[in-house]
Amino acid sequence: MRASRMVRVNELLKREIAATLYQEMAGESMDFAAVTVTNVQVSPDLRHARVFVSIRGSEAEAAAIFSRLYRHRIRLQEHCHRRVRLKYTPVLVFERDYAIERGDRVLALLNQLEPRIPTDTETPPPSSDEVH
Repeated sequence: MRASRMVRVNELLKREIAATLYQEMAGESMDFAAVTVTNVQVSPDLRHARVFVSIRGSEAEAAAIFSRLYRHRIRLQEHCHRRVRLKYTPVLVFERDYAIERGDRVLALLNQLEPRIPTDTETPPPSSDEVH
């Protein structure tokens, strides 16, 4: 299968899985608003799909959401089968994506450094070469 078609299939499955999480599973006493489907990678034979999800919250909350995702995996696959016409319906495998958490951490570190950066009106302290 050509690469451009694989990209379209990946994006289509990503949108369908995300829509199913928010529409169909939102009322099941779990905060699926904390879940973001960041990427889907379908195997070339269309039989397997790795679904990368980012989960906001504690590790305990993330573990609970992952167990719920695995319990509802068949339901998600059935929904994808009904909405997306492919030769095969891929078996979904969920993996945690830490990219958003890492990005938040970098932004927090940058915000901590921001007050320490001297402004243009302030004169920097003398360097060790200037002190006699």
